Amino acid sequence: MRDQLANKILSVDPDSPAAEAGIRPGDELISINGNEINDEIDISFYAADTTDELEVVIRRRGRLINVSIPLDEQQWLGIELQSFKIKTCKNHCPFCFVSQLPRGLRRTLYIKDEDYRMSFLYGSYITLTNLTPQEKTRIVQQRLSPLYVSVHTTDNALRQRLLGNPYAVDILSEIEFFANHRIVMHTQIVLCPGLNDGQNLRQTITDLAWFFPYVESIAVVPVGLTAHGKKRVNPVTRADAQNALDLIGRLQGEFLNRHGQVIVYAADELYLRAEADIPPLSHYGELPQIENGVGLIASFLDGAQGFEGLRRRPKRTVVTFTAMSFYPFLRDFAANLYKKTTCNIRVVPVENRFFGPSVTVTGLLTGGDVINALDGKVNKSDMLLIPDIVLRNGGDVFLDDVTVAGIGEALKVRVQVIESTFDGLITALEELR
Repeated sequence: MRDQLANKILSVDPDSPAAEAGIRPGDELISINGNEINDEIDISFYAADTTDELEVVIRRRGRLINVSIPLDEQQWLGIELQSFKIKTCKNHCPFCFVSQLPRGLRRTLYIKDEDYRMSFLYGSYITLTNLTPQEKTRIVQQRLSPLYVSVHTTDNALRQRLLGNPYAVDILSEIEFFANHRIVMHTQIVLCPGLNDGQNLRQTITDLAWFFPYVESIAVVPVGLTAHGKKRVNPVTRADAQNALDLIGRLQGEFLNRHGQVIVYAADELYLRAEADIPPLSHYGELPQIENGVGLIASFLDGAQGFEGLRRRPKRTVVTFTAMSFYPFLRDFAANLYKKTTCNIRVVPVENRFFGPSVTVTGLLTGGDVINALDGKVNKSDMLLIPDIVLRNGGDVFLDDVTVAGIGEALKVRVQVIESTFDGLITALEELR
């Protein structure tokens, strides 16, 4: 069924082919070349299927209007539609992070999306439990690839238990369907000690690797538990992490010999919990799941190792912060940078009091915890660099609705948002005046 709002035109670029053809914001985009339009993906797909001119039908004030739009070389229409209504998750995973949020946050944080379009567009993980036959057909026809899939286990009975959904479809059947239609998938396994570890983890990884190269990567990430959850799953201990890494390492060797790629990767957090060395960046290939915390530290360390110096040294003291897991790496780099260039970066570790100390990744720090950690540790003359990973959707708001400007006002310091990478940090330092 059509999302009645998602085909409404939100904006039209004034220099675009659509504007020249007379299309206006507020019009409804009904079809392109006879194909019904449901969302932005349809526009991209049907526009790419034409080399010269599009026959477009719009609705304006209840009246249908036919418009011909000549395309430029980029096949760009210049139309932005309203956001589509996101399909939500009907599962009840005991480790679902949304279910572990405290009350009182903004409403959008409580949306559990389970939408294949968000997976294709933004890399959101889906369980494939709510796809209709029509949606599966669309994924194949429009080549909505890659998809990011939360598997957890290929034991269907256990998976239904982990998802809290007795009607969850057999995951291997779904993966086989997409692999047979050459849809690439990046998969993840949330490691829950005593449930999907050990022999079950081995079987799950082996089952998924069978579909390589269409299952292009498998990430094993430790379950994340906040202080607000009901603790229905055990946390990953050092021994759990070590056992998982041993198993993953053996399978990586097998896959490397058989396929030329390791296929399965452990999240950075598993190495930290196991107190094991981080592998070199070359271990992670094309970094297919870096946004999932797989290879982030290796990427930073690789940049730091090849760092030769700053082209310009900032004249003022720079302050930045990070969560507890990444603090030792950033602290050591700052110390080495000072030795090489006398550039002074003061790195402040921030403990996550909002979600609990067991949550140690930077992306889940709140503005309130950042203010508390930095209070009294910054001066008016300092520059505070804020890694963009703590902000939501590329905006300027933390999880607890504290804004970037609010951080500056509370600490009485100048602030600047930077890209959360090694290159982002160096670029910010060199551009500071």
